[in-house]
Amino acid sequence: MSESSETVVGPLLSLDPKLQGAFQEKVQNIRKKKGQAESLTPGVLYIGHIPRLLVESHLTEYFSQFGTVTRLRLSRSKKTGNSKGYAFIEYECDEVAKIVADTMNNYLFCERLLKCEFVPPEKVHPRLFIGCNKKFRKPTLTAVHRYNMQRNEKQQEKMTKRLLEKEGKLRKRLAEKGIDYDFPGFDPTPVCTPTVLERRKSARFGSPEDSDDEIVLNLPEVKTTSKKKQKITKADKIKKIKKLKLQTN
Repeated sequence: MSESSETVVGPLLSLDPKLQGAFQEKVQNIRKKKGQAESLTPGVLYIGHIPRLLVESHLTEYFSQFGTVTRLRLSRSKKTGNSKGYAFIEYECDEVAKIVADTMNNYLFCERLLKCEFVPPEKVHPRLFIGCNKKFRKPTLTAVHRYNMQRNEKQQEKMTKRLLEKEGKLRKRLAEKGIDYDFPGFDPTPVCTPTVLERRKSARFGSPEDSDDEIVLNLPEVKTTSKKKQKITKADKIKKIKKLKLQTN
């Protein structure tokens, strides 16, 4: 006769009823420590000097041989979409990430020395892996095509306005920090920096000789002899000697 017996586990009892409260606290602490030991803390790994031809799928397949890769972020250019040569990989366990950093650092991979470093948890940016699971799509219109495209009047005005705003902000930051530096820009009326003021003063009170419009180079004179020296024969030398003797006599 088979009977289905279900065992119901109740609360653990202490041998001493007076110490039941302290005993239950100890049991709860042990169970909490067990749960913490089972939960793994993830670790982030930085990889540099990655060959340009490797993409996310290649990196995930290669580095999964060490452990479970939860997330991967390959840095790409927003203008061209090409790889920048470095990536961040998150492992399920931080101990695995440390082992990979030690073993794969300065590893020769596709004629390049990989640089691997373990990133401490306090240095990991909270927005590092945002959008890492999305499939990357290369931009159809690169920066070169956008720059060289033909624009209408409205687009041209918008572009010049944006350039003038950036230039004005840059000149104001330089003037606020006291940096005496001027550069040719898009704005014909730049911010009055010390160099601009000095040029205006020199233009008002300076003489035309001190203007910077003309640059005079004083080069040393080079003497050129167009006539070649004639060769003196022995007969001519004798004639000259005779003339000198007659003049002395």
